[in-house]
Amino acid sequence: MTSSAPSWGQDSDPHVQPRVELSVRSWLFTAGEAKWSHNASGLDPQLGDPTSKLTYKDNDTHLIGLGAKVHVNRRLSLQGEFAFSVDFDRGSLIDDDYLAGQRLFSRTSSDIMGKGTWYVQANAGYRAVEFPNGRGHFDVLAGVQYWRTTYEATGFSRIVCDSSVISCTPAASSFPAIKNTTHWITPLHVGGDFEYRVMPRVSANFRMTFSPASVVFNEDIHFLRSDLQQDPSFSMWGLGLGASVEPSIRVRLTDHLSLTGGYRIMWNRTYYGRWQNHPIGSGSESAPINEFQTIRHGVVVGLTGSF
Repeated sequence: MTSSAPSWGQDSDPHVQPRVELSVRSWLFTAGEAKWSHNASGLDPQLGDPTSKLTYKDNDTHLIGLGAKVHVNRRLSLQGEFAFSVDFDRGSLIDDDYLAGQRLFSRTSSDIMGKGTWYVQANAGYRAVEFPNGRGHFDVLAGVQYWRTTYEATGFSRIVCDSSVISCTPAASSFPAIKNTTHWITPLHVGGDFEYRVMPRVSANFRMTFSPASVVFNEDIHFLRSDLQQDPSFSMWGLGLGASVEPSIRVRLTDHLSLTGGYRIMWNRTYYGRWQNHPIGSGSESAPINEFQTIRHGVVVGLTGSF
């Protein structure tokens, strides 16, 4: 006696691959940090290396993600996700400036405000491995991603100030200080999506992507600098690495609805870049970027409907 396996997309078997999956995910109060520094000592030997270092840290942002996955056939799938920030509560900017010999002559601290984080990504997946008895699979992924973040620094407080180098008044301000906008463009990332069913309705998942060539564009507007243009005051571009990692657990609530929970990390860092200033009334100057890094991580929970 022989029996036939259920056809692709058949609803009678809860472990048969669906045709369409729609998801809503909440990336809960992610912790984010962005930092960059440049070396202008080649333009003026009195300046340090790094010359200036800005760190946007402790940035708590809550993001909502909307996703869709379409199974073209049993092996090939197409998927996309769009996520945007709905809450941005706190954070701080530390702005350090150095002279030669790494002499710190200025350090200021500012509060961070804004709601400018969002990203969009698209992937194609190929089912390279299917485990026996419908226990799971491993998909190879390839895709693209765009990630944008805007930070707004309101006011400043002077922590370190060398009056022999710069004016130390006022000691503090409540006016808008800096607006920073970062664009990370990943033209190609590759990776994998692993899922294994550990119980009839519980699966363990691990997803990872990596890009050897992400591109960053960054613009700073320094509202309190009368010697600089205001759109932008400084600009940067660079090439770097990017990665995303997400382990998670998936629980099937019904045959067509699943609850997921996990932890996600998204990271980009340059290995080459250039900084450029935009002064008023004179030509701009360019210098190498020492570092430009963006990272965001936090707990992810979501619901997925399968049809």
